Amino acid sequence: MNLIAIFKVTFAVVVWGASFIATKIALREVAPMTIIWIRFGIGVAILAAFAAKRQELAVPSVRELGYFSFLGFLGITFHQWLQANGLLTAQATTSAWIITTTPVFIAILGWLVLNERLGWNRVSGIVVATMGVLLVVSRGDWHSLANGSFGTRGDFLVLLSSPNWAVFSIISRKGLKKYPATQMMLSVMTLGWLFTTPLFLAEKGFSEIGRIAFSGWMSIAFLGVFCSGFAYIFWYDALKSIAASQVGAFLYLEPLVAAVVAALLLDEKILATSLFGGALILLGVWIVNRQSEVKASVE
Repeated sequence: MNLIAIFKVTFAVVVWGASFIATKIALREVAPMTIIWIRFGIGVAILAAFAAKRQELAVPSVRELGYFSFLGFLGITFHQWLQANGLLTAQATTSAWIITTTPVFIAILGWLVLNERLGWNRVSGIVVATMGVLLVVSRGDWHSLANGSFGTRGDFLVLLSSPNWAVFSIISRKGLKKYPATQMMLSVMTLGWLFTTPLFLAEKGFSEIGRIAFSGWMSIAFLGVFCSGFAYIFWYDALKSIAASQVGAFLYLEPLVAAVVAALLLDEKILATSLFGGALILLGVWIVNRQSEVKASVE
């Protein structure tokens, strides 16, 4: 395996794991849309610089503009709105565990939309992952599970972001076969960022930017420079030299990174029930992905 590619994918996963904590810290000072707007403004600038250096800058055609706009709304505007608002009440660690269920939703969407066969093995993986999510969200409170009163509003917003990202990923596949990754991501991120502008202005806009303290700026800068800038670039670079299934396996590190960083910076307790629930989620996701890899190798 290419060592540089391994470094790049590990870097991306680590900073994405820490992004939940950085968002929680920034939310102490500013509204969700302010964080999103500044973060992706920085990300767009960094991606544009890389695209220019790699000679991948291109103005989308009218037809491409509609496709990229839809992806920008789904993957940036709506997705980030769900996660940032969810983190107002959801724990960073809980959110990171929930996000790992995205491959499960991709499998379900493939069955519903693309008529892909699930099979009993993948169904069992989905059931195991679901049990893990319930355990993580309820934090082991079996009584709340029984009466349906578990989880916060934020937990459910973050959970909704997983199928949303699954839809975004499926729709993106066609474009990634046709366009250079940096060029496509720049177009999608730019349009998504532009769509956040009216929401940013309607919320608190520029009025609260001057009140952001040093810790808030450090968190937002981390999100913009590393999470929305370098991480995306490094992730797609790694995909060029490492198999997608191997790159995807690194995502299992993300919730573990989030749990450790949240414990250090946010004093979130690492609960045994959360770790067990997280293990069930990862096991379920592995079962679902394993069936996809076996099918691909047979074909």
